[in-house]
Amino acid sequence: MEQIKIFTQLISSELHLSEYAVENTLKLLDEGCTIPFISRYRKERTGGLDEVQITAISDRSERLKEIQKRKETILKTIGELGKLTPELEKRIEDCWELTTLEDIYLPYKPKRRTRAQAAREQGLEPLATLLMMQREQSPERAAQRFVKGDVKDVATALKGAQDIIAEQVSEDERSRNQVRAAFRREAFIVSKVVKAKKDTDEAQKYSDYFDWEEPLKRCSSHRLLAMRRGADEGILRLSLTIDDDEAVSRLQRNYVRGNGSCQRLVSEAVEDGYKRLLLPSIETEFSNLSKERADEEAIKVFAENLRQLLLSAPLGQKRVMGVDPGFRTGCKVVCLDAQGNLLHHEAIFPHPPVNHRMQASMHVQQMMKDYHIEAIAIGNGTASRETKEFITEVVAEAGRQREPASTQAPASPKVFVVSEDGASVYSASKVARDEFPNEDVTVRGAVSIGRRLMDPLAELVKIDPKSIGVGQYQHDVDQSKLKHSLDQTVESCVNLVGVNLNTASQHLLTYVSGLGPVLAQNIVDYRKENGAFTSRAQLKKVPRLGPAAYQQCAGFLRIPNAKNPLDNSAVHPESYHVVELMAKDQHCTVSELIGNKTVREQIDIKKYVTAETGLPTLTDIMKELEKPGRDPREQIEEFEFDPSVQSVEDLREGMELPGIVTNITNFGAFVDIGVHQDGLVHVSQLANRYVSDPTQVVHLHQHVRVRVIGVDLRRQRISLSMKGIKS
Repeated sequence: MEQIKIFTQLISSELHLSEYAVENTLKLLDEGCTIPFISRYRKERTGGLDEVQITAISDRSERLKEIQKRKETILKTIGELGKLTPELEKRIEDCWELTTLEDIYLPYKPKRRTRAQAAREQGLEPLATLLMMQREQSPERAAQRFVKGDVKDVATALKGAQDIIAEQVSEDERSRNQVRAAFRREAFIVSKVVKAKKDTDEAQKYSDYFDWEEPLKRCSSHRLLAMRRGADEGILRLSLTIDDDEAVSRLQRNYVRGNGSCQRLVSEAVEDGYKRLLLPSIETEFSNLSKERADEEAIKVFAENLRQLLLSAPLGQKRVMGVDPGFRTGCKVVCLDAQGNLLHHEAIFPHPPVNHRMQASMHVQQMMKDYHIEAIAIGNGTASRETKEFITEVVAEAGRQREPASTQAPASPKVFVVSEDGASVYSASKVARDEFPNEDVTVRGAVSIGRRLMDPLAELVKIDPKSIGVGQYQHDVDQSKLKHSLDQTVESCVNLVGVNLNTASQHLLTYVSGLGPVLAQNIVDYRKENGAFTSRAQLKKVPRLGPAAYQQCAGFLRIPNAKNPLDNSAVHPESYHVVELMAKDQHCTVSELIGNKTVREQIDIKKYVTAETGLPTLTDIMKELEKPGRDPREQIEEFEFDPSVQSVEDLREGMELPGIVTNITNFGAFVDIGVHQDGLVHVSQLANRYVSDPTQVVHLHQHVRVRVIGVDLRRQRISLSMKGIKS
């Protein structure tokens, strides 16, 4: 309890949130509640904190727990050395800043044998103390007393004493903070090319950084990560620099008093301590710190892109044809039923070099007819645009061949282009092999494309988020932090949308609040053995799904056409009695309450406030009764590229074209304009105002209009602008 109070005060102060909300959130997290559950169903206890705030509290709590563990290790180590005084112990206990904590520990930290350590073993520490006092008229005379054993002469004695002083200076908290302050104010990051690599092909992508320097505090995350990647590949050399002369001078003013022989020796020792020990230590610290900050920014961009991709508009349960386009190897075509099950697959070859266009057209028309296709999904990879034009022609031809008098004829299927990112990863994965053990990777990839149109979220959860391709330097950032953030993002999206309990795959169920892989598999197995769930209460019969897991997951699982209509809503079973009481007071059934707006408007929710159920929960219940089980995602839209532009060579400056946002970074957005090479809308070209965060202006897969402002044919780079263009 004491720890929760300390954590509460620290987190409340850092995040500017009430202690009441933070303390209750920490208690709920300790009880095993998930972030989606807390934000959706425990608003009374948290004061209505949202997922972002609760995630921040959770992350900071974990960081404080790590610091607490570190403190325990430090206290134990110093205690074993017999140097733990009550004052030092209190200082460590009261410290919650990791850098300060490590500074306190540094003088006691076990380290490899140093020059100072060797000098101490030679009995030279008293001489170092005498020099630091700077009272000796003749340091050589004072050093003469220490010439014995391994100390062969006065020069050796004085050098050993200077080594001790150098280490003391480098481990002194004031010295370290002084150099840190200099790095914060004035550090430059400097990048130079390794001369032997300058003219190699692999080095050219780093040509911007062959001779580059800028203030570290202004270095963006994407530039820092690019330079670090170049350094890791042996192409660049990176360093952080400050004005060393000024830094040494400031340090010497702390330690050197007056002029004389002692002062000269101390001054030399301070300079040595700075250059040999302190500077490399603080440079490494700031290098790591800048990397952490760059990682955080890159991970934030990746997580936001992933969120937008997962929440892409779904078509819904329709009979879909999925097409994985290609030239030489042909287009792999699959036909799926409304539940996404594979009914048929074959390859067609409408493009060069085979050019069986007529035959391919006949086959597609036959498949559309045989499998009652309602929509067609085409991957956005190689040959995508050519395949879309071909399929659109086939659909139009099929429409013309129908009998005009046949008013009952089904509407022509709509054609959509969907992202292929990660489809190849899925098709070669164990998940895909388990689903389609008798099909090859091309069939699995086409199935994934078709299913993505129906429900992007349900299909994309099967793929490692890192492989979806919407990140920035995702392989360069801290992998454990990246995984944690992306897993949280997937969990958030899945629970925001809700999951159909009777159709969801094991992979989708895994991300439902309170479940995980084992319980998700148990639910799937229970479905196979007992048939579809008819009520949420049946979840309690699933092996190993106890009361705690039921509480966490039930509100996010939907059962369409259930006997109790609330089972297909976001109303939690713990609140069913409230809705039933409302219906009773209005002399109607729960179904009638949901279906009759006039009746709902007569309800005074304040009458139903209790110690367990407050106004926030009651307000959420009324919103849910208005549109039970409503999908928060947008409606899907069709899209067409400009037919006059087929390749980069067709582009001219000033052209205005339709495009689709394919990726967002913190320096801008990449847009597909249908020429097999995405163009970049730099952050400065996104709007007629300053934009600090591109996600404030655009979102993934958004349909936009852009103007061509530059084309570099040699490097295949396209510069685009959205300034002054009406959507």
